[in-house]
Amino acid sequence: MLIMGIETSCDDTAIAIYDKNIGILCNNIYTQKIHAKYGGIVPELAARKHLEKIIPLIKKSLLKIKKNLNDLDCIAYTEGPGQINSLIIGATVAHSLAFALNIPIIPVNHMEGHLFSIMLQKNIPNFPFIGLLISGGHTQLVYTYKFRKYKILGYNIDDAVGEAFDKTSKLLGLEYPGGKNLSKLAKYGTPKRFVFPRPMISKKNNFNFSFSGLKTFVKNFIIKKNLTDLQTKADIACAFEDAVIETLYLKSLRVLKKYNIQQLVISGGVSSNKKLRIFFYKNFKKKNIKLFFSKTKLCTDNAAMIAYVGSKKISYKEKKKYRLSQIKINSKLSL
Repeated sequence: MLIMGIETSCDDTAIAIYDKNIGILCNNIYTQKIHAKYGGIVPELAARKHLEKIIPLIKKSLLKIKKNLNDLDCIAYTEGPGQINSLIIGATVAHSLAFALNIPIIPVNHMEGHLFSIMLQKNIPNFPFIGLLISGGHTQLVYTYKFRKYKILGYNIDDAVGEAFDKTSKLLGLEYPGGKNLSKLAKYGTPKRFVFPRPMISKKNNFNFSFSGLKTFVKNFIIKKNLTDLQTKADIACAFEDAVIETLYLKSLRVLKKYNIQQLVISGGVSSNKKLRIFFYKNFKKKNIKLFFSKTKLCTDNAAMIAYVGSKKISYKEKKKYRLSQIKINSKLSL
């Protein structure tokens, strides 16, 4: 079965084609650079870019694997969560193609895609496992019993971890994309020169996340300091990154202990952070916890994970379930 995945939840236009018997045949991503001059994503501009790039990207993907539209068995697309302007573009193109080709269409939850992006690699976890989803819009701890059966144990009650990185980057006067630039600057910071709070770690049975207060703490801290000194900026970036990483680690560890699970899957855009990976590997190795990180290209928004989840949701016996007459678009769905 040949499945095309379409991902347009934010500022990445992504098309992938996945074969249930072979795996990923192609995974193309166009990252919009126009938002850099605005210091953040402009929803209307993002939607226009998706509209401009999505058809050429589909053509490029099919050409790369020497297939045409008629070879497709079904189409999977991101239904949410994400920017509604952007989601509409992907949903419209997906529905139009499915209608024209008379093939099933499969709506996929974006966060479910991130959760199972690890399954596109050789080293995969067994069920059950705990998933730590860390992205620009979400921070979640998910008990994953099996495919399609989950329990959210903790989530962000305000700023998600990626959002906190971006906002703190702005406070430091760094350019967009903020999270990456903050991490680059943090490499030059002096460890432990500054120590920032680890938010919401006092209550051991509360697995929710809150990074808004940490961001405010950094803001007030910056006001007191002279930020013409580049080293001080780097030290602040380092302290902030350390606080976020240790908070994520402590929350994950407590969940693993409470539910007696020995496997942790970390996914989402922020999971590509090298310092986070090193810290988690070093500390969880001592506790005999198996860690699973996706490759960098599969950490960020991509269509391969959407196509994969689509392939799991459908079988040849279930095709009627995913005909257009049965599908309702839900852009607000959150795992």
